[in-house]
Amino acid sequence: MTERLKVCLILEGSYPYIVGGVAAWVQQLIINLPGIDFVLYTISPKEHQKIVYKLPDNVCFHQDIVISQKMCVRKKQKSQRALFREIKKFHTFFNAPSQINLKDIVGLVPVGSFLYTDAIKNPQGWEMLTNSNQLHNPAYPFADYFWAWKSAHDMMFTILGAEIPEADVYHAVSTGYAGLAGVVAKLRKQKPYMLTEHGLYHKEREIEIKRAAFIQGYQRDMWIGIFNNLSRLSYYYADLIITLFEYNRKKEIELGAPEEKTMVIPNGINIEFFSKVERVPKKGFHVGLVGRVVPIKDVKTFIYVAKIVTASIPDAMFYAIGPVDEDPGYYDDCKLLVKSLQIEKNFSFVGKQDVREYYNFLNVLMLTSIREAQPLVILEAFCCGVPVVSTKVGNVLELLDYDERFLAAPKDAEKLSSCVKYIYNNPKKVIELVEMNKQRVRKFFDRNKVYQRYGEIYKTIKENI
Repeated sequence: MTERLKVCLILEGSYPYIVGGVAAWVQQLIINLPGIDFVLYTISPKEHQKIVYKLPDNVCFHQDIVISQKMCVRKKQKSQRALFREIKKFHTFFNAPSQINLKDIVGLVPVGSFLYTDAIKNPQGWEMLTNSNQLHNPAYPFADYFWAWKSAHDMMFTILGAEIPEADVYHAVSTGYAGLAGVVAKLRKQKPYMLTEHGLYHKEREIEIKRAAFIQGYQRDMWIGIFNNLSRLSYYYADLIITLFEYNRKKEIELGAPEEKTMVIPNGINIEFFSKVERVPKKGFHVGLVGRVVPIKDVKTFIYVAKIVTASIPDAMFYAIGPVDEDPGYYDDCKLLVKSLQIEKNFSFVGKQDVREYYNFLNVLMLTSIREAQPLVILEAFCCGVPVVSTKVGNVLELLDYDERFLAAPKDAEKLSSCVKYIYNNPKKVIELVEMNKQRVRKFFDRNKVYQRYGEIYKTIKENI
């Protein structure tokens, strides 16, 4: 009897704890490849998170690493002097992975060890830290730099010393700490490591860092540099790098991904599932945003659009369709904004729903995100016959055929509003476009074909690497 292939999916801050596009993709990948066993190696910000997905039967093991929690030191490093020599090289050439032999560092860090204690107590480690502060951070308190440095390095130290589940192939679904875990798995287990990027992790973190008022001075540059360089490491060590569309592939190559290792596999949706939606017009004009109520989706701009549009289309209704519990503070801000703009009668937060019950009557699906990759909700809406208005992020421009009638820059509530009004005022022109988009999605974005391709890649990469 042939032994079943075992694939370890490495996930950071996503499936099976967080609802979202990437998590939904992972769930469907596993379900659609029942002949493959999957191991989940998850990297989490805190303990005891609630699993929000029903794990398919072919998930055979789940190991969760709490990245912010200091590991108990069970084993000492083999040679502290040699280890710190390699770590110093690592810092010196962090942005040039071809000059780093990370295998030497991994080999000097036994499974179950945690470098932080030795790094601080060791004179070499402390000297490296204080010298770095004097070089990069002289205008700010050392304590601020120390805690920023500690936070960043604790997470990397945790990954370097963590136990790794057994598998035939290791597949990280982002760079960052998940990508670092994939690199460590490859070096420890001598097995192939592949990477799929839905967005560009380092760019998403850069946006968050620049928005965070509490990160000041060199700390900001340090964090951005760390995430850029973790991506470089992931690209350098990966045996295969997959992204959703050509623009992102080029961006990966710019950051150091070897072109010959890269390929594009687009997102896919359940064509049969969404094709069953029957459009039932509803009185009024209805605009929906399908997504989590979180800053990256920029729901506040969606609310401003609602205010502008309802001024000229009084019966317009706006719906925020998606989970509201991921960022309670942001959700509270959004509710307060709706109230302050006095549009409570025209705006609803409906929470997590079966989106088909909205696709059957929505006149417009809107995305106001400040960052996206290749949004599944656009493909879903097209398949159901719903026109889309969106910000110019990720692969959205290509999906909307670069048509300025339906596109706006992020945060541009005025332009987004004019796009919505165009659809309202030109229903006959929109009908032809809707039909064209429907046929395009059904032809090129069938998820069954996408997942079959991943199944073939898993088998090929195991045999050839």
